[in-house]
Order: sequence, then structure tokens, then C-alpha cells
Amino acid sequence: MQKLELRYEGKAKRVYATEDPGLYVVEYKDDATAFNAQKRGNISGKGEVNNAITAALFPQLEAAGVPTHFVEKLSDREQLVKAVTIIPVEVVVRNVAAGSFAKRLGLEEGPLLARPVVEYYYKSDALGDPLINSDTALAMGWANEAQLAEIRRLALEVNRFLTPFFEARGVRLVDFKLEFGVTRDGTVVLADEISPDTCRFWDLKTGEKLDKDRFRRDLGGVEDAYQEMLKRVVTR
Repeated sequence: MQKLELRYEGKAKRVYATEDPGLYVVEYKDDATAFNAQKRGNISGKGEVNNAITAALFPQLEAAGVPTHFVEKLSDREQLVKAVTIIPVEVVVRNVAAGSFAKRLGLEEGPLLARPVVEYYYKSDALGDPLINSDTALAMGWANEAQLAEIRRLALEVNRFLTPFFEARGVRLVDFKLEFGVTRDGTVVLADEISPDTCRFWDLKTGEKLDKDRFRRDLGGVEDAYQEMLKRVVTR
């Protein structure tokens, strides 16, 4: 599939048109950002790792009943996806108190939550992706009621599939961010990626962080953590 003009460039990916208006090529970058791009850097090999993990997980989610935009992996850094209109409401599913959730509520990181928590954020780099509720999304026209209900349902389905998947590989799925898009026929599908960029992964035995928190918090060993997650996903 030939890449044509650049349609969009984000913090972690470039999206290109193809000769088929219903298909895009996504190219994963090594660029790394944190704190709404206030911190910037480069993680060697990150693009290849995130592409490979996403390409491994999305077909399994499809088989489990979660529709996605993924079509096929094209190269180490590229994949073919369905063209979708991204809903500007990011969804975060939390299984453990960590990150901004713990800070916001004055909690220590680490306690398991009694049930998964689903949060919504307005997808806006300029505003720092602010926390919103479903009424805000409806009032602003970012999504309709049916779409929001489907987003929540699919996000929890992703969690139900991924939690035991990662536990079997010695990893606790602490929390993760998802993005959804709408296809030309109006179907809500999972888009973007699932990777150490978008998930918090903790080793079940040691609690070692195996995700972008190593970059955010200057913990070192960032590349090693990404490679370790790749090994656990694709070789077990």
C-alpha cells in the first residue's frame, strides 16, 4: 500500500493517505512526550515496539468481539488501518490507584480498586486533555449518547480481555488510555494503539514499572522496559 500525502502528525505517530480513501498508513515514531508535551525526548526503538505490540493485540481484541481500525502490519514501523473520524473523547480505564488518579484523590499508588473506573478526557493538547464527564461530551457535541454508551462498553470489554492476558505474562495492567473512531458506516471502533505509551504496566512480582512512567519520572531503563513488554506480548 503506497503512502501518499501526510494527513496528520501527532506526538507519537504520522498518518498518511493511500490510493484507497478508506485506508490510511500509520507510521510510529520514536518521539516521546510527557506532561502534555512539556517534557520531550526520544526512546530508541519505541516506534517499532509500539507498532508490534498493537499489531499483536488488536487482532486478538477483534476475535474477542471488539471492533478495531487495524487491518495489517506493513513494516516494523507501519500498519494499515481503516480511515476513521476520531471521537475527541479519550477514555481511561483504571484498575489500580496510580498516576493522576492517585494524586487527585490524595492516595498512595498501588491499591487495587474495588471495580474498574472509567474516566473521560477531552482530546486537546492545547488544553492539556482536561478531565470531563459524559454530560460535557454530549453538551459539546463531541459524541452522542449511543456512541458514549458503546465507548464505555468497549473500553470495559478491552479491560476484561487484557487484564488476564497480561497477568498470564506476569504483568499487572494498572490503567490504560483508549481512543475510538467512527467508520464511514457509523460503527464505533477502537483506534490508536495499545502499548507502553498508553498503558501502565507493573511487573506482578517486583512492581517494576514497564511503561512510559520510566520516561516521565526519569527512572532510567526506558528502552529496556519497552523491549521487555514486547517480549512478554509476542513471545509467550
